[in-house]
Amino acid sequence: MPPTKIDRRSLLRSALATGTLFGLDALFTTERTHAAAVGPNDQIKVTKLEAFVLKNSWVFVKISTDAGITGWGEMLKDDAKACAAGALEVGRYLVGQDPNRVVFHWQAIERGAFYRGGPIKTAILSGIDQALWDIKGKVYGVPVYKLLGGPTRDRIRVYGQVSSVTGVNAMKVGPNATRAPFKYIEGQKFVDEVAERFKALRERYGSGVDIAIDFHGAVEPPTASLLIKALEPYQPWFYEEVVQPLNVDVMAELAKKTHIPLATGERIFTKWGFREILEKKAAMILQPDVCYAGGITELRLIAGMAEAYYLPIAPHNPQGPCSLAASLQIAASIPNFLIQERGDAEHANLLAKPLPPVKNGYRDLPTEPGLGITIDENKLMAQVGEPQEYRTRYDPDDGSVIDW
Repeated sequence: MPPTKIDRRSLLRSALATGTLFGLDALFTTERTHAAAVGPNDQIKVTKLEAFVLKNSWVFVKISTDAGITGWGEMLKDDAKACAAGALEVGRYLVGQDPNRVVFHWQAIERGAFYRGGPIKTAILSGIDQALWDIKGKVYGVPVYKLLGGPTRDRIRVYGQVSSVTGVNAMKVGPNATRAPFKYIEGQKFVDEVAERFKALRERYGSGVDIAIDFHGAVEPPTASLLIKALEPYQPWFYEEVVQPLNVDVMAELAKKTHIPLATGERIFTKWGFREILEKKAAMILQPDVCYAGGITELRLIAGMAEAYYLPIAPHNPQGPCSLAASLQIAASIPNFLIQERGDAEHANLLAKPLPPVKNGYRDLPTEPGLGITIDENKLMAQVGEPQEYRTRYDPDDGSVIDW
């Protein structure tokens, strides 16, 4: 009777079931013991795609496979329900496919409809792309950045809450005043107040702390012109979203009027959106969001475009653990990385175990396969619910709608 053929997946699953996995050391390397019961050359298919909307508006996507490997990603937190529903629609295409063909699927989802792009569809694509890379890294038993040619650095600088404990020495603030900027042209009193408060912040922290200021696109161009000049003496690290991000020509004009670098990108998506920013020299720091700009696949290309202009990437991140973990994979695989936003946030409430801690202002590279994190599904499901209500902003003086 001929011997029964046993493939790698069957052997590993049998070992896991019988508790004899440690007896396989002679067959597989130690590194492979961190991977799932499947190898790079084994056939694997997507079996299910799920989407979860949390009460804080974070949107997660989970992709399951017939090999028992799952991948996780995050999508845009605005329009949360639309993103979740759209991801399920993409599931009709993705189920039955080989998840390892990450770039192929990126192109199929991006180009698979007559109307392409847009913030919601690109956010859906971004979350799915993260989840597919998470699966691919687990199949190969390595962090995603190793599949992208990394690591390009030994540790990742972060900014957030300045702390002597973590060593974080970079932060970002908004234009601080007794009220938000909502007039087309703010008067001297408002401009002086913002400048004085930033001056006090600079004096408090000294020159050893990098302090950026985020206008959040809520400042109208005439007021932005006044503020960037008033703040210059106190050396902001960079100005972020000085005007609405699609107002590229005005942003480029403002960039010419100051020696402080302009940064933008959290509401720009895909390589095509960032091309205009680069060509018109509208910013010197690009801030693509991995949950919105096209996922890991696209951020790697955007970084390459920026490198051609000798400019750095500082990934935007106001969201959860997949967003941070995917951003760290980008940071570890590109040469022109500047700093990671909210890189000091642990998001421990959704993780089975925390990411490497922040030390001396840096986070060590993740070492686990895929995105390097494990979602605690029980904790995640406990937070599933209605997302936060959309909020429109109004001028308190005359009731007109203003920028958010």
